Amino acid sequence: MKILIVSDTHRRDGNLQWVMKEEAPFDVLIHLGDAEGSEYLIEEWAGRDCRLEMVMGNNDFFSELEREKEIELGPHRILLTHGHYYNVSLGVEWLRQEAIERGCDIAMFGHTHRPFLECGSQVTLLNPGSLSYPRQEGRRPSYMIMTMDEETGKTDYQIRYVD
Repeated sequence: MKILIVSDTHRRDGNLQWVMKEEAPFDVLIHLGDAEGSEYLIEEWAGRDCRLEMVMGNNDFFSELEREKEIELGPHRILLTHGHYYNVSLGVEWLRQEAIERGCDIAMFGHTHRPFLECGSQVTLLNPGSLSYPRQEGRRPSYMIMTMDEETGKTDYQIRYVD
């Protein structure tokens, strides 16, 4: 199973459209907030055959998306959040603890506009960065690909960049 993970597109959708074409086909698209009104377009672009999971970000003022979600992919229980309610700009400790308390073994977040991957013994934390306004050194738009063996649940994560 191939999962495309993005965040913080801020209605500048050119890179997102390019990534969706470049990475196709994928089974699941996860958007971790700050689509700023593009959620209906993203749903259309993803198509009927793609599972779409989206949460609301701190700039999604009029969105009807959920603030956060818990989903299951294979044997994994995953917490999806934009991250601002967990102060992820200051660190991931609060989010890590929340995921553990909820019985999630993966927590995905956005908000910082910086890619992040920490595979811990209890929980994996990841942030795909931003496709529109990257803030990490080099400021390259980023996203993640998660691949999962559906039989074993074994996962692999790759941070990828738009050149």
